Amino acid sequence: MTASAPERSALRVAHLAKHYGDATVFANVDFEVAPGEFVAIVGDSGVGKSTLLNCLAGLDHWDHGHITHGGVDLGTLDDTARALWRRSHVGFVFQAFHVLPHLDVAQNVALPLMLLGQSAPARVEQMLHAVGLAGLGARLPQQLSGGQLQRVAIARALVHRPALLLADEPTGNLDPTTAARIMDVLVAQTREHGASLVLVTHSEAAAARADRVLHLQADGIRR
Repeated sequence: MTASAPERSALRVAHLAKHYGDATVFANVDFEVAPGEFVAIVGDSGVGKSTLLNCLAGLDHWDHGHITHGGVDLGTLDDTARALWRRSHVGFVFQAFHVLPHLDVAQNVALPLMLLGQSAPARVEQMLHAVGLAGLGARLPQQLSGGQLQRVAIARALVHRPALLLADEPTGNLDPTTAARIMDVLVAQTREHGASLVLVTHSEAAAARADRVLHLQADGIRR
């Protein structure tokens, strides 16, 4: 554990439930992720893995239960406060990238730092190198492949050293060699900075890297 680890806090999920009308997406979800721990969440398609990840980031609302991180109960925050919390503490790798087309690669990666009022071009270059995109900082997203865009999204999620790292199928668009390299980066950042990593995946290889694998079902988590 690094010197920054004592400042990190566990992610705690208690009795979480999400419904769409009368349909239950999931219920009775309970788990905890310690600082520096990597937890993979697996499950059948449609069981709500991505929805759960969005709840953990405060991007989606839930119907019952609590999500706490760093002593903060996300359910007590309004949308503005959640956005400010997310900006400071969360790195999110979306399945659909969400790379901004009018910004070049380096600017996309630097976006979390910019929102925090920071400028760290060396850190941006470090992350581009880590994900195999060194020298491509001046390119626009439309000049990149899908796999390269995924790596831009991963570098952006890591650049501000978040305490909570959430990743939705981060290796889904990558070849096996690049996927293994990206998992190396994610795990290294988790260990080095004492982050809590929650990764949703269908990849057995990615799940095998986790400290724990949790199986999400409609009626809760199976360990």
